[in-house]
Amino acid sequence: MKKVSLSVAIIAKDEEDRLPKTLEAVKDIADEIIVVVDSRTTDNTIKVAESFGAKVFIENWEGYGKQKQKALEKTQGDWILFLDADEVLNEKLKKEILKILKNPLADGYFLKRKTIYLGKPLKFIWNNDWVLRLVKRSSNPRWMGDIHESLIIDGITKKIKKGYILHYTYRNLKEHFQKSLEYAYLSAKEYAKKGKKFSIFKTFFSPLWAFLKIYFLKLGFLEGFRGFLIALSYALNAFMKNAFLWEKFQKEKSKIFKLENKKKS
Repeated sequence: MKKVSLSVAIIAKDEEDRLPKTLEAVKDIADEIIVVVDSRTTDNTIKVAESFGAKVFIENWEGYGKQKQKALEKTQGDWILFLDADEVLNEKLKKEILKILKNPLADGYFLKRKTIYLGKPLKFIWNNDWVLRLVKRSSNPRWMGDIHESLIIDGITKKIKKGYILHYTYRNLKEHFQKSLEYAYLSAKEYAKKGKKFSIFKTFFSPLWAFLKIYFLKLGFLEGFRGFLIALSYALNAFMKNAFLWEKFQKEKSKIFKLENKKKS
């Protein structure tokens, strides 16, 4: 009977500090490791990946979904495990994955993910979420979306209930809030493409709702000051999405105004 092969696919940019833990955890279960490195990387991510025997490919950045799709297309295994460079499999999950590869009962598997934020595990926010990461090649896996990307397959999916992924999120507050601004800008671009209009109502009330939802409904207040910071980041993201959208429409108005003036003159 032919051995079932496993490919691990990862995308990375400036991850020399976190990538070793990720690769160390999968090197003994993977038949190949594919690391697609953002061409803007400035640190030793490539050398770190190569030191673990990974096949490294340098690609221009085109968005999260497209970058992960590039990694997918470079794999050759019967099964593919997708990880981010800040995620680490624990031992229980590794054992379960090996069991599943010997006798799979589905075409794709959701893995439980636990989050570490500013050096401490979270108990309520960003905790125990399920992500589709282990998929059979024959299930036609593909990544969709460039901001909040998602993996889609054709076939049956199940959950692996033993073990989990440790997600180390942001290194510090600066990175956290910079990413929040980046996501807000990318979302505003998508909104503009779809023809969504700036709303003064949403600009003022969306941030409030975002904060209340995370801090109270999602029990963020039980995480202490970390919960407050996370709720604040959601409020900032909601406000800046609308602010960036407003800025784009102002630029469009300015272009129209200049064109009209040229025609008059």
